[in-house]
Amino acid sequence: MFIYLRSIKFLLISLIITLLNGCSSTNMKDFENKTPKLNLFEFFKGETVAYGIFEDRFGKLRRQFRVKIKGSVEENILTLDEKFIYDDGEKATRIWKIKKLNENKNLIKYEGSADDVEGLATGTSVGNALNWTYDIYLNIKGSNLKVKFNDWIYKQDSNVAINRAYVSKFGIDIGSVTLVFLRGQTAKTVSPLNMNSW
Repeated sequence: MFIYLRSIKFLLISLIITLLNGCSSTNMKDFENKTPKLNLFEFFKGETVAYGIFEDRFGKLRRQFRVKIKGSVEENILTLDEKFIYDDGEKATRIWKIKKLNENKNLIKYEGSADDVEGLATGTSVGNALNWTYDIYLNIKGSNLKVKFNDWIYKQDSNVAINRAYVSKFGIDIGSVTLVFLRGQTAKTVSPLNMNSW
């Protein structure tokens, strides 16, 4: 009986968390008039640097990292070569291939792929914001864990964007990633990044 009640309690808590997540979703129309307008290809072409943190679902800081990004555009494809270094010394590389599907005055759609992403990532950009979702495999304590990223990028000015990514497993939030992207003259104030050691 006790085990049965605990199972019901766990299911109810999971359902409440899922419902709260659904209620807190952001509508892309909210960003139609937000400026400066974000065009992913324009913003990430060339050199970009970033500082990031990962917090668990309770807000506890779990990891810090730096990223050096080289972006190139060829025809309709943006390639992002990302080099990571983490505060525990781990290094990683991810190469994104991002395709622009369409473009009109208010909305741009994208899809992308990377080696550790399952299937295709899909994204929509409106105003100063991009919402980008994908399933990705993270190496956690030596094992690959598939999680879902609900990724938001907000352009602040021509050289700064803020990234908030909500990480979930089976529909339940397990943490979040916060990144600040810097480019151009703003990036030069903190460059070169130390990518050899933390």
